[in-house]
Amino acid sequence: MNTKSGRILLASATSLIAFAYAGAAHAQAFYLQEQSVRGQGRAFSGEAADTGVDSLWWNPASIADLQGGEASVRASFIRPRGDVVDNGTVIVRPGRPAAPVGGDPRAQNPINNGILPSGAVAYGFGKVAVGLAVTAPYSFTTDYDADSWARYSADKTKLRTFDIQPSVAVAVTDWLRVGAAANIEHVDASLGNYLPNLSPLLPDGHQNLKGKGWDVGWSAGVQIHEGPVTLGFAYKSAIKHKLDGTVTIEGLQGPLAGQNAVINAKAQFSTPWQAIAGVRAQLSPKLTFNGQIVRMGWSEFDTIDIGAPLNTAIPENYRNTWTWAMGLDYDVTPQWTVRTGFQRGQTPTQNGNRDARVPDSNRWNFSAGTSYAMSKAFTIDAAASYITFKDASIDRITAAYAGTPAQTPVITNGTLENASALVFSLGARMAF
Repeated sequence: MNTKSGRILLASATSLIAFAYAGAAHAQAFYLQEQSVRGQGRAFSGEAADTGVDSLWWNPASIADLQGGEASVRASFIRPRGDVVDNGTVIVRPGRPAAPVGGDPRAQNPINNGILPSGAVAYGFGKVAVGLAVTAPYSFTTDYDADSWARYSADKTKLRTFDIQPSVAVAVTDWLRVGAAANIEHVDASLGNYLPNLSPLLPDGHQNLKGKGWDVGWSAGVQIHEGPVTLGFAYKSAIKHKLDGTVTIEGLQGPLAGQNAVINAKAQFSTPWQAIAGVRAQLSPKLTFNGQIVRMGWSEFDTIDIGAPLNTAIPENYRNTWTWAMGLDYDVTPQWTVRTGFQRGQTPTQNGNRDARVPDSNRWNFSAGTSYAMSKAFTIDAAASYITFKDASIDRITAAYAGTPAQTPVITNGTLENASALVFSLGARMAF
C-alpha cells in the first residue's frame, strides 16, 4: 500500500471508530439504569440506601445482614421516540463548493425499541453475604435509513455490554454495613456509516466495525442504618475496554477504490465511574422518603484510542454530569406497596460535539410503580416511566478521509426534536 492510499484508509477507518461507542439512551448517553423494577417505580431515588438484591448494582453493601437467600429477575421494555432533523447540513468535496448533503431531512425514531433483562441472587449467613448480579448497563441499537441526511455519521449501530458482578458484604455492626464487588464486563459492538465518493454522481461507499472484548472494574459501598434513616454511599469504577475486531470498507470508486478492504482493528475506551449517595427516611409507619444523587465521570470517555495498525486517537470530549432523584414508597397494606418519583439527568454530550449517533440531551424522568407480596417468599414488581428530552442541536463537524487530499468535511446542522421514551418493567423477587 502506498503512503497516500494508506493515509486515506487510515482516515476512513478511524472516522468510523470515532462513533463506535456512542448512542442515545434514556438515562445518560448510552447508560441504561433499569436494573431494578422496584427502583424504577420511585425513579431510582434511593437505591444506594435500600437493602436486598434489587439494590446490588448500586451498592454491594445492600445484601449485608441478609439471612438465607434472595433472588430477583426482571425485564424492561424501552420505547424511545424522537426526530433527528436536518437544518442545512452541507458536504464539501475536494475542489467543489459546499452542497446540501441530501437525503431524507427527517429521521423518525432512529433509536430502536428494546428489551433489557437483568437479575441478581444473594445468600447470607450470619453477618456475611455473597451475591451475583447480571446486568446490561451500556447498551443501545440505532438504525438510520440508507438515504438519511445523517448517513455519513450513523447507519446501523448495536452496542451490548454484559456486566457480571460478584459481590461480598459484611454487617460490621448493627448500624454499619460494607460491601465490595468486581464488575466483569463483555462488550460486543457492531456499527456502520456511509462514505462519500469524490464525485456526487457516484453512490456512497460504506464502512462497518465489529469488535468484542472482556474487561474488569470494581464497586464498593457502605450503608449506615440509624433509626428511621438509612444512608448509602457507593462508588463504581470506570472500566477501560479493549476491543479486537475488524473494519470493512466497501463501495468506494474512482481514486478511492483501492481503499476497499477488511482490516484488523483494535480500540480502547472507558465507560464512566459513578459516585452515588442515597437516603431512605421513614416518615411514618407506612410512608418512606427516598433521595439519591449520582455523579458520573463521563470525562473518562474523552477519547477513543485506536492501536495497531491505525495508531491514532479520536476526541469525544464528554463531560462529567449530575443526576438527582426523589421518590416515595407507601405501604397501602402489609402486602401492597405503591411508589412514585422523578429524576433529573444531565447529558454528557456538549454543544459543538453532538452528532446524529448521539442525539442525547438533558431529561426528566417521571415514574410510578407497585409491589405485591403474593406470599412471604414471592413478590411481584411492576413500574412505568415517562422520560422527556430537551430539544438539542446536532452540530458536530466531521470529515471523511481527514488529513488527506481526499478530505471531505460534513458541516452538520441539525436538531433533536420531540424526543421521549416510555419504559415498562416487570419483575419478581423470591426468598429461599
